[in-house]
Amino acid sequence: MAKSLRIGLIGSEFMGRAHSNAWMSVNSFFDLPLKPVMHTVADLPQQEKHLKAFAPQWGWANISTDWKKMVAGDEIDLVDIVTPNFVHAENAIAALAAGKHVACEKPLAGTLDDGREMVKAAKKAPGSRTFVWYNYRRCPAVALAHQLVKAGRLGRIFHVRAAYLQDWGGPETPLLWRFQGKLAGSGAHGDLNAHIIDMARFITGDEIIEVTGAIEETFIKERELVEDSGGEISGKGATRSAKKRKGRSTVDDCVLFLARFKGGAVASFESTRLATGNQNRNQIEINGDKGSIKFDFERMNELQWWDNTLESRLRGWSRIMCTTGGDHPYADAYWPPAHLIGYEHCFVSQAADMMRVLAGRKPVVPLADFEDAFQTQRVLHAAIVAAREKRAVKMSDIK
Repeated sequence: MAKSLRIGLIGSEFMGRAHSNAWMSVNSFFDLPLKPVMHTVADLPQQEKHLKAFAPQWGWANISTDWKKMVAGDEIDLVDIVTPNFVHAENAIAALAAGKHVACEKPLAGTLDDGREMVKAAKKAPGSRTFVWYNYRRCPAVALAHQLVKAGRLGRIFHVRAAYLQDWGGPETPLLWRFQGKLAGSGAHGDLNAHIIDMARFITGDEIIEVTGAIEETFIKERELVEDSGGEISGKGATRSAKKRKGRSTVDDCVLFLARFKGGAVASFESTRLATGNQNRNQIEINGDKGSIKFDFERMNELQWWDNTLESRLRGWSRIMCTTGGDHPYADAYWPPAHLIGYEHCFVSQAADMMRVLAGRKPVVPLADFEDAFQTQRVLHAAIVAAREKRAVKMSDIK
């Protein structure tokens, strides 16, 4: 009989739902050596009414309005952090000091300094494992791309083009925490570029050594104040200020930059919340001398593939439907071929891989720990330095 692992979740908004669904579903889809048990969800005291409704709906046995007490107690084995970026460090460092395993939402932290302290805390807690929820690694198509590159099917890589385009951040969107620098650390950059930087590093197995040509722009300088967010992402249903007062947005709306990889490839990265018509277009293209791949999350079950080793009359972009168990990573846990999976299954697959690692087994594809996620945090920081100082930044200078 598999042993159990008691989970404590800090936070109960959008990511709280995504993670709760993963913990609630993973035992049904995967036969795991370690079974997660949804013990306690914690949030701020003013969220107690919300917690009382949230916990039974999303499978939590207990609630707490004191996350520090939950973390310090003996009833939790793994602390899952889905709070705003600026408190990731406080949450994680406390959990590690209490001897817990820690799973943290991305980006690792709101600032490079906070991320560095989180890595130090993890090194001081050798009995604790750390994980960061870069969930797109668990799309079967992205995991397959990683495997293709690792097997040499793309050959020498020349280009990486990545963009994460959303359109929900227009002038009508209120001043949510994501538009406040002291809470979010950055805007579209930390929220979206973090994903595509990680995805590029993950698929290529290579590291960025220089960032240059960066642009940071805030198009919407002021946004309407809110009394209740009404939804963490879009602000739909938010309680607006009665007097329609406005406050200053202190984060970027978009960031673009160029980069070089250690292996010689050149890259471009773009994130924005103002790309009208692109609701969640997380996309990457990688070109090598033997082949190329394209991925677009708005068609998340598909990977486009160009095999340059074929004779020229047969070359062309082909579509791989990444839904066949035994052929495509994670697909065997879900449905028959072409019975599509969705966004939520990436989190379920990550929960399964974390349980495998904590049981001493290998994940299907590599997980990001604090040290790994800190490398992405370094690139995020380098891009902002490059944009504000209008110069190239060597990663060796970002410690």
